[in-house]
Amino acid sequence: MTAQDVNVGMQRRNSAGLRRDLELLEALATDEAQAAGGIGVVRLAEIVGRDKGQISRTLATLAEAGLVVRDPVTLGYSLGSRLYALAARTAESHLVRESAPYLRRVVAATHETTHLCVLRGGSVLTLASELSEHAFRGLSWEGVSTAAWRTSAGRVLVSEWTDDELATWYDEHGKDEPIVQVPSRSPLAGSIAQPPPPPPEKLIVTDLDSLLAEIRRIRSRGYATVDEEFEAGVVGVSAPVFDFRRHIVAAINISAPKARLGAHLDEAGRLAARAAAELSSRLGAIAKAGGELAPSP
Repeated sequence: MTAQDVNVGMQRRNSAGLRRDLELLEALATDEAQAAGGIGVVRLAEIVGRDKGQISRTLATLAEAGLVVRDPVTLGYSLGSRLYALAARTAESHLVRESAPYLRRVVAATHETTHLCVLRGGSVLTLASELSEHAFRGLSWEGVSTAAWRTSAGRVLVSEWTDDELATWYDEHGKDEPIVQVPSRSPLAGSIAQPPPPPPEKLIVTDLDSLLAEIRRIRSRGYATVDEEFEAGVVGVSAPVFDFRRHIVAAINISAPKARLGAHLDEAGRLAARAAAELSSRLGAIAKAGGELAPSP
C-alpha cells in the first residue's frame, strides 16, 4: 500500500465520521428533540441506527467542542450554544450579502444613507450601511448599537411579539440610553456621544401602552417612522425583513436630517417596505393571500 492509498483511506474515514456527526446534530434538531428538551443516547441510537457505545463516544467529543450539551438531570443531549452562535454568524453574513443590492437601490431612490439592522437584546445593531452622497465624512454606523425602543428599526424588529413579550422586554430595556455601544474599531469611535435629546412633544413612545399602540400602527402600515424621537433634527423609517419562516430577522432603515426627509416619511416608508419585501422573498419568505408579508401566527 502506498502513502497515497493511506491518505485516501484516512480522508474517507474522516468524511464518514463527519457524516455521522451531522446525523446526530440533525437528530437533535428535530421537533421531537426540541419538544423533549433533549434526547438520550438510547433514543439517538435508534434514530440513526448505530451502536450506543459509538453514539456515546461521538456525543462526548461534540460536547467537548460545545456543539452539544448534556442535561445533568435527564442525561439528554441537545444542541449547544456554540452551534447556535456559529449559525447566527453565518445567517448574518448571508443577510449582509443578500441585502447589498436592495440597500443600494434604496439609496439611489432616496439619496439617503440606508442601513440593515438586527436586534440584540434591547439594542439595535447595524450590520451594514450603504452611504449616500450626504453621509458626513463618509462615516458608517456599522457595528454601532442603539436603544431599540427609541428607533424605528427597533420597533419594527419587535413588532411580531405578543403583548406579554413586549411588556417583559420594555420593562428591562425601556430606559436604555440612545447610544448603547460604539466598537473601538468603528470609525465613529471617539467621535460620537449621546445624541441631543428630542423635543418632549415629539416622543410617541413614553411607556408600555404607547409602545403597544405604536406596534399596532407598524403592523397596519408595514413600516415604522420616527420624527426626532431618537435625536433632535433626525427622522427615519424602517421596514421588516422576513426569513423563510415568516419571522422578522432584520430591518431596512433610512435615516436623515428632518430638513431633507421630514416631508417624505411615508413615501420613504413605503419604499423601504417594498425593498424589504423583495429581500424577504430572496430569503425564502412567502407572501400570504393578498400578496403581503406578515409575521407568522
